[in-house]
Amino acid sequence: MVEVGVRRTTLTDIAKRAGVSRMTLYRRFPDVGTLVRALMTREFTALLQRIEVTGDNARQRLVAQAIAGIRLLAADPLLRRVLDLDAELMLPYLVRRLGSTQKLVEAFLVAQVEQGHADGSIRPGSAAAQARLVLLTTQSLVLSIRPATTDLDFEELLAELAAYLDGALS
Repeated sequence: MVEVGVRRTTLTDIAKRAGVSRMTLYRRFPDVGTLVRALMTREFTALLQRIEVTGDNARQRLVAQAIAGIRLLAADPLLRRVLDLDAELMLPYLVRRLGSTQKLVEAFLVAQVEQGHADGSIRPGSAAAQARLVLLTTQSLVLSIRPATTDLDFEELLAELAAYLDGALS
């Protein structure tokens, strides 16, 4: 998929590359779309689990984790390829529903916001609403990375986003 894009990848190609029979693959994934969704969930979840940050309070850790996550996702070859060649695959997750990776990230964010409420570093409010806004705000930069950085430095944008999130949650 990274080599030729999602639309030009077939289950037969994947089975051959993986060294399994087509039927083995078809039993698990009825089509390339299902396989792509499973792959993206697995890859992005693993990528986000690699994030390790420190901070004096929950708000600082949440902001640092958001920025670190954006850095990792923006550099991920699979996501870059999908956005370059098959960006329409992301559309359902922007306009129809949250995907499983988004839901996992959101659950993590809710827990972080609740910790921030408990330690006083995040202003009172609905943890679910605050977490959803952090998710949607950070997601927009990840998915818009190319146009966002055509005339602005990526690190400058991340610094502004960190200040924005910190201020919004304070």
